[in-house]
Amino acid sequence: MAAVVGSQDLRTPVVLALQTLAVAACYYVSGKLGLLRELVVEGAVVTPIWPPTGISVAFLLIFGLRCWPGIALGAFFVILSITSLTPSALGVLAGNTAAPVVGYLLLRRAGFRNDLARLRDGLALVFLGAFTAMLISSTVGAGLLIVTDKLDGPSFWAVWLAWWVGDAMGVLIVTPVLLLLARIRPPLRLTRWKEASGLALIACCVVPLAAHSWLSLLFLVYPLLIWAALRFQLAGSMLCALFASIMVTVAATDRAGPFDGLSRVEVMLKLQAFNGAMALTALILSAVIIEQIHTRRSVERACQELVEVLEHLTAGESADGRGPPEEDGLARRQDE
Repeated sequence: MAAVVGSQDLRTPVVLALQTLAVAACYYVSGKLGLLRELVVEGAVVTPIWPPTGISVAFLLIFGLRCWPGIALGAFFVILSITSLTPSALGVLAGNTAAPVVGYLLLRRAGFRNDLARLRDGLALVFLGAFTAMLISSTVGAGLLIVTDKLDGPSFWAVWLAWWVGDAMGVLIVTPVLLLLARIRPPLRLTRWKEASGLALIACCVVPLAAHSWLSLLFLVYPLLIWAALRFQLAGSMLCALFASIMVTVAATDRAGPFDGLSRVEVMLKLQAFNGAMALTALILSAVIIEQIHTRRSVERACQELVEVLEHLTAGESADGRGPPEEDGLARRQDE
């Protein structure tokens, strides 16, 4: 017994260390991918979508607060790969670590469920996990640029807004996909695979065309998003939103299609307005549809249980040799 307890005590730190390294590695890789597409706003380099924030919130929701050292370690290596380790860099590190942790605490306090099966879960992720919590990282980051004289006062709000929206988009687009992947269990049921293949094929043709066409056809993405949400709920809508966001972000950073000829601030505003509206549509529409499906199933179960109760009552009356109460009363009146 002592040997078993000792092995379990040794296994826990090892598992925790491996988990921390895995979280840090995912943060670092996603950060380097996010840095591949950058926009310059008022002289400051920002990313339209910062995937590490979405990964951090998802890991916290799945594994709990014990994975926050991995987030800090991953943020440390990302910062170290692009700049020297200065007090301002440590401040950015603290802000990037605190924001997802605060988002996780707010979501848990609001009763958030990882399956995103209720409308309140989608709204909580949007307004608490993304919009509110990411105020920390954007305020700390833009504030440190002001303090270190790397940014002048009038440019603060433009950089702050770009920073905040990039972090929030990471939560809105990446976190739901990871929460969905964490719930997948084999064997996978390939229902409606023909329709899914057709939707994927159409999306692969329409989305790049809409993102790179000078005719500004971005609105063509929304029918696909609604189709995916109606037929495949969260899995379909969020994967469609993720693909569309990547394609449109590539077009925006290349100044192609509807982003051609726009200023840097206009590119950021147009891109983030599209990404934000798309993510909100996917999350909230999917949550409403899933909630309606669960309500319908609950009503169907209640009706089935009622039918079974009535069948048992009818069977009991037949066993007693008596008919329904109305017939028994009529028979007694006739005898009298």
